[in-house]
Parts: sequence; C-alpha cells; structure tokens
Amino acid sequence: MDAVDHVVLGAGAVGMAVAEALARRGESVRVVNRSGLRQPIAGVQSVAGDVTDPAFAASATRGARVIYQALNPPYDRWVKEFPSLQAAAIAAAEAAGARLVVMDNVYMYGRAGGRPFTEDRAYDAHTRKGRLRAAMSRDLMAAHDAGRVQVTVGRASDFFGPRAGQQSLIGDRVIPPALADKTASVMGDPDVPHTYTFIPDIGENLVRLGERDDALGRIWHLPSPETRTTREVIGLVYQAAGTRPRLRVTPAAW
Repeated sequence: MDAVDHVVLGAGAVGMAVAEALARRGESVRVVNRSGLRQPIAGVQSVAGDVTDPAFAASATRGARVIYQALNPPYDRWVKEFPSLQAAAIAAAEAAGARLVVMDNVYMYGRAGGRPFTEDRAYDAHTRKGRLRAAMSRDLMAAHDAGRVQVTVGRASDFFGPRAGQQSLIGDRVIPPALADKTASVMGDPDVPHTYTFIPDIGENLVRLGERDDALGRIWHLPSPETRTTREVIGLVYQAAGTRPRLRVTPAAW
C-alpha cells in the first residue's frame, strides 16, 4: 500500500469524525476497518482487514506519522476483544514509528460521587468493563513510558451527533423518538449531571492532540458543551424537534 501520513483504525462515529477532520486539513488519510467504508469520503482511502493480523496492520500503517485508535468492539465483547485490538494498535504504531492517539472513555474512574471527573482522578472502577478500561489505560502509558511508542489519550463521556446510532445514549433512544413525538428511553438517573460531547468535536480534538508535542504522554478530557442533567439535555432535543419532552428510565446495562 502507498504510505499516508495519517491512519485511522476504526470507521465508527469517532473514527469517521477523525477522518473528516483530517480531510478538511488536506491531509493524506486512510481508514482501516474490517469491512471498508459504506459511504466513501472524498480524499480518504479505505482499506478492509483485521488489524490484529500483524502483517496486515504493518502494511496498512507503514509510513504513517500518526495513528488514531478508534476501534470499538461490540459492547458485549469488550472484555474478550478490546485488549487485543489495543495491543495491535500499539504494535502497529511502534513498527511504523508513528504517534498513537487513542480514544478513551471515563469508565475507569468508577462512580462520580458528586465530584467532576478530572484527568488526575484515581481509577476506582466498580464494574468489569471499568476495570478493563483502567488496565488498558495503564498498558498504554506503560508503552509510552518504556519508549515503545508516543501515546496521547483523549477521553469523553457519552457522545451525540452524526453516525452515533446505538453507541450513544441519546442517539437511537432519544433523537428518533423526539422527532416522532414519542417517549424517549434513558438509562440511569436522568437528574444527575452528565456530560455529552458532540462527535465532530471529538474528531477535531483528537486530531489536535496528534499535532501537538506537548500532548504526548498525557491523558486529556476532550472539550464538551456545558454539563447538564440528562433530563435537561433531552428537553433541549425535544425543543429542537418541536415536540413535548417525555421519558422513561430503563435499568443501566453496566
């Protein structure tokens, strides 16, 4: 394969937002996922394959300056598949001599306990998936500290926006019902403050992390709109849709 400067691993909502942010800059970019892009983007290459295959991963990322890890296995397969996907991304970046920009979440912090999450907060995960993300985060920083690869991490909580679908708590569960004047469905307490981040902002800010030397070796919480309760956010969605807000609460899946 011809070399490109930027390789995005993953073609979900975040991966595509990163690719679009790079394309706006006129950068050479390749998106790598198992099945290829369903909807091509002008100026963006698409390569289908399994990044856990070392030979394929090396070929797909050869010559890259920055690799963006936005792979996200199905929720019920996190524990089984996520560590190997991250290990593959680290190995590919190491082989290419590329920076590794990683999309992460806030599961490893555990319960908020009435305090905002900040980058220096200790990990206190209370779920199996949270403990997994804590271990993966430590592995990333260990790879950086050992000099194997230059890593920077961007974290966000729930997100909303283009291509979010079922990956977003207010995607399929809120926006379509609001447009149809039906009842939204949410998980957890809707009256607790909760941060939601716009997907194009995530893509833009992950690219910025890859551009900055002073971002390396550090974890960053990505810029987000003002934190509101989920009920308030749902109210804004229904207001934009011109319908009357109403919701029901379902048990949390984690």
